[in-house]
Amino acid sequence: MIDLNDMLFFAEVAERGGFTAASRSLGIPKSRLSRRVAELESQLGVQLLQRSTRRLSLTQAGEIYLRHCIGVRDTAEAGAEAVAQVQKEPHGVVRISCPVTLAQSSLGPLLPQFLCRHPGVQIEMRVLNRPVDPVEEGMDLALRVRSVIEDSATLAARTFGISRGLLVATPAVLARRQALRGPEDLGKLDAVSMSSGDARAGMTLHGPEGRTFQYVPAPPRYLADDLATLRFAILGGVGAGMLPDYLCREDLRSGRLVEVLPGWQPPTGIVHAMYPPRRALVPAVRRLLDFLAEHLQADEPHVLAG
Repeated sequence: MIDLNDMLFFAEVAERGGFTAASRSLGIPKSRLSRRVAELESQLGVQLLQRSTRRLSLTQAGEIYLRHCIGVRDTAEAGAEAVAQVQKEPHGVVRISCPVTLAQSSLGPLLPQFLCRHPGVQIEMRVLNRPVDPVEEGMDLALRVRSVIEDSATLAARTFGISRGLLVATPAVLARRQALRGPEDLGKLDAVSMSSGDARAGMTLHGPEGRTFQYVPAPPRYLADDLATLRFAILGGVGAGMLPDYLCREDLRSGRLVEVLPGWQPPTGIVHAMYPPRRALVPAVRRLLDFLAEHLQADEPHVLAG
């Protein structure tokens, strides 16, 4: 059986760029470190490091094995932290990323409640509209709203609910046009859109009895790369646009906005978190996952259910 210490020694050598730096970091002789890594290569039957008088580099096998060694080390560290805290109130920093509109409409109001409940926890949240790799960017959780959940060999997923997209407009915008008999009449409406690419590609609407329609809006009168900004344009009567339900639910309740074609909707989005499995061992991260699962689902059952 491979000694797990040898895996950690190899990871230190690879990350420090050589045996001398790794020896100083670990506090063990360089000769012993070199011998242990050589024994590891012998057990595996592959060369992990390319050695030369100038530099040390990883072989292809070494690059692959290093990822697993780092995973073993991180899991051990997370496990030690979890055991140390098993009888304690969660504490420490939890780093998360979240799309802008989800942060502003749902997550933002919830996190203060979590922090009041767990005073030993700190949260660092990055609010941005781009894909985030939690491993590469050092995040504990990456919150996402997507039509499918990524199939990842290195990340776990936790589903919180379903978000529906809605085609909405003001009553006044609809009153300016003849009654819409079906999705084929949507081209009569002025449109707002997230980007010109989205507008050109259009979207598939799903209707009653399994019917579908490829909706390509008229050339948009208004383009923006932020959904909250588009909401203002729709409320201002510029045209019809697609918004996530969690961003316009209050507008629908008050009658400021109405659904353009009730029953016709784009594919739903899954509200979920992606995270390195080892991070869920840390009590603060585990408590936050449980809190979001409970409150995002209960916040608006007909909007975020499942």
